[in-house]
Amino acid sequence: MPVFAALKGSASFILIVMNTLICFVPVMVLALLKCVLPFVAVRALLNVVLDRIATFWIGVNNINQRCLGRSKVDVSGARDFALNDWYMVTANHQSWVDILVLQRLFNRRIPFLKFFLKRELIWVPFIGLAWWALEFPFMKRYSPALLKKRPELKGKDIEVTKIACDKFQHFPVSIMNFLEGTRFTGEKHHQQSSHYKHLLMPKAGGLSFALNAMDGKLHKLIDVTIVYPNGIPSFFDYLCGKVKVIKVHIRMMPIDSAVLGDYQNDAEYRASFQQWVNDLWQQKDQQFERLMQSGGNDCD
Repeated sequence: MPVFAALKGSASFILIVMNTLICFVPVMVLALLKCVLPFVAVRALLNVVLDRIATFWIGVNNINQRCLGRSKVDVSGARDFALNDWYMVTANHQSWVDILVLQRLFNRRIPFLKFFLKRELIWVPFIGLAWWALEFPFMKRYSPALLKKRPELKGKDIEVTKIACDKFQHFPVSIMNFLEGTRFTGEKHHQQSSHYKHLLMPKAGGLSFALNAMDGKLHKLIDVTIVYPNGIPSFFDYLCGKVKVIKVHIRMMPIDSAVLGDYQNDAEYRASFQQWVNDLWQQKDQQFERLMQSGGNDCD
């Protein structure tokens, strides 16, 4: 890697760390206030302030990326968003860079993005505690072997989803769900015998549980297809400016009552919802191929 690119990436990383540390202090103070003042109105107000601090943090990081990374994001598709609406956001997942791209696209354009995270990520220095303070839901995944030994654990992830989504009903929010459940690699694609050329198999259950737990509040789906024409980058590659172009297509569609139902107990609904997700993913796979072959569009 050229020395200048490495220096640029290191400077960008240091600025992200500094920005994180500066924002971390007020976030933790407000989080502790929520713990000692457990009144609904107070918690709602503090949550709004916390989201605004996080929005500021992302905004500073975005400036950093535009000035030092200088990656161009070619965007096509939907642009008509609102800050006072509730959205479910889905995207294909290839790299940690995906999260930075999504934040760059949607910061201050839709309500603050909340991710479902693996429980282990709470131990990420500073960021893990910040995610906790911002009430990002942490999910613990149980292997089929463990569920067979301990059947009482079945459904625990659904309980966590319901608790998290109950908190999200009181103010506009965007809930982010990577349906593949993990980052794309050629090895995983082969192991799954995926039906799709560019994507892993989608997991429909978590999306269904989130949609139903929100009791109809989520009535718009934002589906994002992210393509790195020159190969999937690492986080540091992106900071160094090695990712010249990222192509993104955004599709927005209504979420109607037909996609709501009892995923656990209604076999007919479960099959119908799985088919709906599979159709969505087939269209995304085709869109991915078109982006790989297309020229440039509007840049963000």
